[in-house]
Amino acid sequence: MAKSPPPLRHLYPRITSFPTLLAAFRKASKGKRYRPDVLAFAANLEAELFQLQHELQSFTYAPGSYRQFLVREPKPRLVSAAPFRDRVVHHALIAVIAPPLERHFIPTSYANRCGYGSHRALRRFARACHDYRWILQADIRLYFPSIDHLVLIAQLERRIACPDTLWLLAVILANGASGGPAIDAFPGDTLLTPLERPRGLPIGNLTSQFLANLHLDGLDHHLQALPGVKASLRYVDDLALFANQPEPLQQALAVLQADLAGLRLKLHPNKTHLHRTSIGASFVGFRLIGGRIRPRNHSLLRIRRGLRHCDRAIAQRRLSKERARASALSWNAHLAHGHTLQLRQRLFAPYSFCAGLPPLPQYGDI
Repeated sequence: MAKSPPPLRHLYPRITSFPTLLAAFRKASKGKRYRPDVLAFAANLEAELFQLQHELQSFTYAPGSYRQFLVREPKPRLVSAAPFRDRVVHHALIAVIAPPLERHFIPTSYANRCGYGSHRALRRFARACHDYRWILQADIRLYFPSIDHLVLIAQLERRIACPDTLWLLAVILANGASGGPAIDAFPGDTLLTPLERPRGLPIGNLTSQFLANLHLDGLDHHLQALPGVKASLRYVDDLALFANQPEPLQQALAVLQADLAGLRLKLHPNKTHLHRTSIGASFVGFRLIGGRIRPRNHSLLRIRRGLRHCDRAIAQRRLSKERARASALSWNAHLAHGHTLQLRQRLFAPYSFCAGLPPLPQYGDI
């Protein structure tokens, strides 16, 4: 297990400084400047930021209520959107605490990190599938709703020795806690346990994304150091470990289950598999088999639906060709990370707004 770095101190004055809050406003409003809540905040920007600063420095800051909505792609999820002024606070907090804490993350922990997106994770996964004969893939069951606040706060207290910053983190966590029944029971639990142990991070928060990575950092280091495990990587709650024999991965599975139980988490029984890499494996929306990388059917279906939706919206004058083309360019770039040159040609050919899309090199050609 890697040695933990010394805890961070004196963070709160930086979080609550006016330059940090101003930079946080700019990040939170990027690409959203014309939304009503952003326009209202920006119309009186200096006063709004000074008011936020006063509330934070006087410890009277209280987050607002979340707006919740259902997202059905790539799978049904309940997303929680915080009020804009709270998103400014989230950006200020993460701007200060994330860089020093991320230095301890393993280099194969992906998602919600600058330069560590799904496509980089896919390339690392593909190399490992090529280099090693066996793979253990695991998925944590209902990860974000299951995160235990008492466990997470204890982890934060080991990493951060700034009481004021810990207060702000506790306030944000309490505002997003779930009040529903317990998802899983663990030894020693009683009927009162769900009331005594708040849990859950709201999907959609910048703070949730970072804290979800931090929560599994110790697990990452432990799994990486296991004997016989040749490579490991994680994308949010999807884990993959590689070896040349199945025995080290069988032992790793037992360690994984025990470590997760210590975090009050469990593996998804239907999404945990130990098998040879030669039979293929799926990861971040792609399927790898026989040295080829192909998009999974559900990913292709989502793009086809999007293309049809854009085509209808253009015909009904609800969408400009320029905006539809921007979406097509994004889908084209995403698919180019697999062996999909001919597939993309067939996929985009029926739609006039896709004419002349750049023939991006496919993954195997990069």
